[in-house]
Amino acid sequence: MSESDVRTYGNWRKPTSPGFGKLGMGGSLVVLGGLVGIVVSMMVSLTFALMVAIVVAIVVAPLLIRDPHGRNGFQWVGSRTAWFRGLTLGQHLYRSGPIGQVPGRTCRLPGILAGLTVRDFTDAYGAPFALISNPTTAQHSVVLSCSADGASLVDPVQVDTWVAYWGQWLAGLAYEPGLVSASVSIESAPDTGERLRREVLGNIDPSAPDLARAVLNQVMYDYPLGSAEITSRVVLTYAEREYGARGGVADMAAEIGTRLPGLAGGLGMTGAGPAEPMTAGELAEMVRVAFDPEVGVLVDQAHDGADFALRWDEAGPIAAQEGWDHYRHDGAFSITWSMTDAPRGEVFSTVLSRMVAPHPDIVRKRVTLLYRPHSPSDSARLVERDRKDALFRAQQARIAQARDSVDLRAADQSAREEATGAGLVRFGLLLTATVLDEAAVPLAGAAVDNLAATARVRLRRMYGSQSAAFAAALPLGVNLGDHLRVPQSVRNSM
Repeated sequence: MSESDVRTYGNWRKPTSPGFGKLGMGGSLVVLGGLVGIVVSMMVSLTFALMVAIVVAIVVAPLLIRDPHGRNGFQWVGSRTAWFRGLTLGQHLYRSGPIGQVPGRTCRLPGILAGLTVRDFTDAYGAPFALISNPTTAQHSVVLSCSADGASLVDPVQVDTWVAYWGQWLAGLAYEPGLVSASVSIESAPDTGERLRREVLGNIDPSAPDLARAVLNQVMYDYPLGSAEITSRVVLTYAEREYGARGGVADMAAEIGTRLPGLAGGLGMTGAGPAEPMTAGELAEMVRVAFDPEVGVLVDQAHDGADFALRWDEAGPIAAQEGWDHYRHDGAFSITWSMTDAPRGEVFSTVLSRMVAPHPDIVRKRVTLLYRPHSPSDSARLVERDRKDALFRAQQARIAQARDSVDLRAADQSAREEATGAGLVRFGLLLTATVLDEAAVPLAGAAVDNLAATARVRLRRMYGSQSAAFAAALPLGVNLGDHLRVPQSVRNSM
């Protein structure tokens, strides 16, 4: 393949709101309303008009202050106010277990995960799958465990084919009734070696030569040292409201079970490998290890010739404490970042390879890509609105700025691609780094900063909301946008 045939990817853009300068639609309306109020108040007295002008300036000034991640002054003040309020009420502390404060003296999940329930069902082919129900948001999720092939020693043509099928699979989600979001979680951790040990001991021949047995024993104990275990999971989340009166856990399981085999089969052409639904016991083990990585060895050993099943009410931590910039859970410390800017320009298909790969300074690393597919009707409306907004911003300045011109071309291209049948998906990224020692937290932060530079993404540490971000990065179908006090539409207009 020549250099001119290497395929690149890009043309993603962040949705914007039309307004004057740095102000969005909401801030622009405040300015216009304030100007009208000033004019009307001048008919009463100049002093009253001056007071109105001061009030308008106080309201508009925080909207003009932006940090490198695009957050305005109101969001900055609001996050710190909410954090100190939770700190005063003790909401950053969690204690469970026999001597804890959780009802039933169980180890339920903390925070926004506390209301989740898990039940096992069977799909259209009779295969078992676990349905995660969130009564707070009336949403239900199913998790698929994938065996990704990896891109090592794979031809670039095959990688491009995988990417094309992945884009087609994501575009097809827009036609799934009731589907509100999807996510892909790639987790890397040190290999415990228990699976290799069970495989070797279960297949070794008692009459084998001593040399062969010695070689297998050495491989069994030496090979896991320094190796990593990489797992891939895909989560599909459905909204109960889309099914009207038929809503309910059992009915939702029946609806999702009929579509699950087709969705899982479609992942085979994307390089994800065989996709199998996870059961309630497997989900409980995954969450338990995420909160306490040192339990991973014990969980693997428990499957050694024993019928082991961890209950969902035992999957949570015994103790958890949220800090301003990190999250402590049992014997581990975690930091979660969110993506505020996608890579600019064109990138290759390997742009996230180093970010998802294991790192020596991080015990467990979880990279979660969040997708929100739009329906075909919403896609057409959104791309046309973004095109008009980009045109409005480009025409505001007397001298056109290069960034505005690029945004306008990208918006035009998105509108053309959507008109020819392409799907529209809003995406985000969460990255969680977990270490076992508090002294290793700064090293993990520095490592993630370096990984973000190689991936050409801008990451922001989730200050003041580490526990919620940690929960959203887990493959459990939690959508942070559904737990906000201020709706996302209002935030975007600011």
